[in-house]
Amino acid sequence: MSRSYDNDSNGNENRDRETMAGYDSAGHSKNGYLVVISAPSGGGKTTLIRRLLENCEADFVYSISATTRGPRPGEQHGRDYYFLSPEEFAARTCEDGFIEWARVHGNLYGTPKAPVENWMAAGKFVFMDIDVEGGINVKNQYGARAILIFIQPPSMASLRDRLLGRNSDSPEAIKTRLENAALEMQKAKFYDHVVVNHQLDDTVAEVRAIINQYR
Repeated sequence: MSRSYDNDSNGNENRDRETMAGYDSAGHSKNGYLVVISAPSGGGKTTLIRRLLENCEADFVYSISATTRGPRPGEQHGRDYYFLSPEEFAARTCEDGFIEWARVHGNLYGTPKAPVENWMAAGKFVFMDIDVEGGINVKNQYGARAILIFIQPPSMASLRDRLLGRNSDSPEAIKTRLENAALEMQKAKFYDHVVVNHQLDDTVAEVRAIINQYR
């Protein structure tokens, strides 16, 4: 189920975040849309985006984020993330190379600017897999051209089970992710739509229906 909210992003940020400055909303392309998909860690947003993109629709593209964390098993540079050293990431921030960037769970993540701007100018729906604070910052920059969709787990218990099932995090890391998830869900009210991820096929259909409203 999705719920629409008026965007009001004047809440205080709780994470170690800096947003790249120098954007004027009047200078952005008015052709395409940014589709920001956010969810707590383990909430299924990566799988959701892959399902949305699997039909290879001509106007759907995915913005690959850059990160300083190491790749997980099966992840590839340039497909899942751009894996950068801290020094490479810092150099790109100095070059104004990111729309937004943040420190999340001790690692740096950023959205490369150039491909997003080019796809927007070409009239694409540009999917972005970023955290809530990043989504709010994108909304501040792009306004109505950014569609913010928060994917909410059915319950904290189901999210905990999913994190445990990944077998990729220590108990301490899972505890931190669950604490962050509670904070992220509080800020979902700043998003345009909230979709509860009870069942993946239904969630994919609901998100696609939301996007179709903007065609």
